[in-house]
Amino acid sequence: MLYGRSAEMGALDEVIARARDGSGGAVVVRGEAGTGKTALLDAAAARGGGMRVLRTTGVESESDLAFAALHQVLWPVLGSLGALPEPQRLAVGAALGLEPGGAGDRFLVGAGVLSLLAEAAVPDGLICVIDDFQWIDRASADALLFAARRLGTERIAMLFAVRGDAPVKGVPRTVDVGGLPESAADELLRERHGELPDRVRRELVALTGANPLALHEIVARLTPAQLAGDEPLPDPLPGGARLFGDRVAALSPEAGLVALIAAVEADLPLVLGAAERLAGGQAALAELEESGLAEVSGATVRFRHPLVRSAILEAASPADVRRVHAVLAELACDDRRAWHLAGATLGQDEQVAAALVAAAERARERGGYGAAATALSRAAELTPDPRVRAARLKDAAVAAWLGGRPGQAQSLLAEARERAGDDARLAMEIARLRGRFELNSGDAAEAVRILSAGDGLDMLADAVEAASYVGDTKAIAELGRRAAAHPEGFLRDTVAGIGLTLDGDPEGPGLLRRALSRALSRAGELEDAAEHLWAAAAASYLGENDLANELAERAGRVARVSGMSGQLPVVLEFTATAERLAGRLARSQALSEEGLELAREAGYTNTVAAHLANLAAVAALRGEEELCARQAREALAIAIPHRVGMRAGVASYALALLDLCLGRYAAAHDRFKAVVAAGPGAGHPTVVWRTAPDRVEAAVSAGDEEGARAALAAYERWSANAATAESQALLARCRGLVEGSDDAFAEALRLHTNPFEAARTALLLGERLRRTQRPGEARAHLRAALETFEQAGARPWARRAQDELRAAGESGQAPAADVLDVLTPQELRIAGLVADGLSSKEIAARLFLSPRTVEYHLYKMYPKLGISSRTDLARLVVLRKAPVSGGGML
Repeated sequence: MLYGRSAEMGALDEVIARARDGSGGAVVVRGEAGTGKTALLDAAAARGGGMRVLRTTGVESESDLAFAALHQVLWPVLGSLGALPEPQRLAVGAALGLEPGGAGDRFLVGAGVLSLLAEAAVPDGLICVIDDFQWIDRASADALLFAARRLGTERIAMLFAVRGDAPVKGVPRTVDVGGLPESAADELLRERHGELPDRVRRELVALTGANPLALHEIVARLTPAQLAGDEPLPDPLPGGARLFGDRVAALSPEAGLVALIAAVEADLPLVLGAAERLAGGQAALAELEESGLAEVSGATVRFRHPLVRSAILEAASPADVRRVHAVLAELACDDRRAWHLAGATLGQDEQVAAALVAAAERARERGGYGAAATALSRAAELTPDPRVRAARLKDAAVAAWLGGRPGQAQSLLAEARERAGDDARLAMEIARLRGRFELNSGDAAEAVRILSAGDGLDMLADAVEAASYVGDTKAIAELGRRAAAHPEGFLRDTVAGIGLTLDGDPEGPGLLRRALSRALSRAGELEDAAEHLWAAAAASYLGENDLANELAERAGRVARVSGMSGQLPVVLEFTATAERLAGRLARSQALSEEGLELAREAGYTNTVAAHLANLAAVAALRGEEELCARQAREALAIAIPHRVGMRAGVASYALALLDLCLGRYAAAHDRFKAVVAAGPGAGHPTVVWRTAPDRVEAAVSAGDEEGARAALAAYERWSANAATAESQALLARCRGLVEGSDDAFAEALRLHTNPFEAARTALLLGERLRRTQRPGEARAHLRAALETFEQAGARPWARRAQDELRAAGESGQAPAADVLDVLTPQELRIAGLVADGLSSKEIAARLFLSPRTVEYHLYKMYPKLGISSRTDLARLVVLRKAPVSGGGML
């Protein structure tokens, strides 16, 4: 029976009711030991009606075993694994030891867990109970929290119970469980122990903080005289593990030893095996059960309360604990054996350390990077050789980083650096990792300094990448010259070509062109997303923005299907930008929202800034002023102190673009000048180049003819080596603006391959024609522009085109809304993949969703669009991609 918990139960009931109706969610039940969190979870789960219940409980002795808790919670539903997309099925199967280990992608494991829980929720919904979350192994915790953050359309309620202030990342809803209200505490005492004198009752409630467990256990051990108030209560009252200290001490030596075995190993066969060797076997276990301190549940020995385990370990001598671990190590295998060997070891031991390294490798292959980091860190402590110890600390740092724990990774790497001694090769490996960590989550300029110390091509490439994020052209040029000393090859030509091009060396563009030709000639063979991004960089520095965007999109596709989705948050920076530059704003938003979520989970702080900056630019194009300003501010709050000039530049550009979209030309012109003037760490030359057409338009509209000519001249210099039609179209548009040339505008319209940029050119030409008294010629251009802007959701430009049409003598009525405009960004992405011929399972694998979530979105789309099949949906998407009427004008 629960006492005084109606408010807490109401909060849990609400989460469960919403899940039952299809709006899943997660909640954390937080409180100190003994407050009744488990009882609350049990009561809530029992009130779910026909909803299925899955549960797992963290066990401290298993907290280092990768996926131990996940195995427990998913075991009853493993029969549904076949319903998962193949990448998710293989990832979950590997995590649970049912499939061979592979790339160990923790995002795929998390997505697979979500899909499997969604299958388990059919037909009546699911309640997933995770008790004692503070002791859930890290690999299981990561996977469960990945799912918990994505329950919006699932019929799943996830209830986490956690002691104290242990973090439950990404689950903001919390139910705090403290001491009982005084009236409820009185009722508990009365029901369980009869009437007590008021003075005794009040003193007990005050001294225990009305903790239900403490009240019950303390009253049960008081003497009749103390209960009657004739003798004082114990001072101090026992608390924490001491609540069970007397009962543990009362056990026979044999039962006490079995209790100690169970305290360090929960697996029943191992407990029985060790008990046969050390204690009274099953008889001693039976005595432990009869004491009420523990029970056998399936193949596990569980204590009545975690504080019982604490009391047992407090009472045991270190020598006894080591002796128990040693016997268990003889009986166990694989990971359990490794950890028991570690528990039995005094001092350093290479054989034990090697066993932990092997356990770490198994965890890593299954995606359990957190468990791998813990095992490697402990292995390093046990390693006698200082250099080997440093190498293992370095490997632990990598595992922690891949597990989304950058703080732990940096601490381990710092220790590895201290212990590397005079091993130059290891020191350089550590330095490269330090630089990568800084680039992803810290000071990008510091990353340049660290990485520039290396002479290997890979490290020089990393240094150029870091300097490119900063916007430090001088450093890029110097690093490029150093890279040129290496033998020819794609990466060498790209890195050296970028540096030489920025340094004004005429050999630079030739190297970039050669690297790009190599990449394009074997595009189908490039398996690494990083190679596609280097090819995109080569195209970008040649001034071929459109080709760079295409290669960035390819990188995104490769990252999704390569089994290395850990690259995705970074790759999506470039893919989302490419979609925005192509005018596909909804898709750009969806990609950046996905990248933002993944970057936050991975701990990639600078990538968070990148996605916020891109979202700000998308909001600017839509005229969403408040949203643009907020996202740009958040991006700058990261990018400026971290000296990530590329992302600071994009965020500042978004604010300038907003002013341009809203017709605030003087303000836009001032902001663009500030973007140009910003130095390394606050701005970026690529941002300056890519935004030059906007800058020219702002300068012309603000009446700064000289500034417009200067911006055009700089753009011409940067684009001198560009050969694609779109790059020439943008140049022609800028000349048309500066020179007032109809022919230049016409040339731009002839060359454009990007419909959105073509619409912008058509709008500018239409405005010029209307203002020079040629409204009839203007209207066709303005109509085509209006249609494209409406389709893209670029409302400020659509309004501008509409106003110009009215001024040109046409009603200026907005074209009929695109039928797909009613879809959310996520629905648009799913619709596009349906049109590409992907099944629901394949779409789920691409987007880290469950197949049922994909089907849910399709179910919601059909009535919105007035259709009834995937074929109809694919047809609508294909029609939308077809050229708009009057496309020849654009």
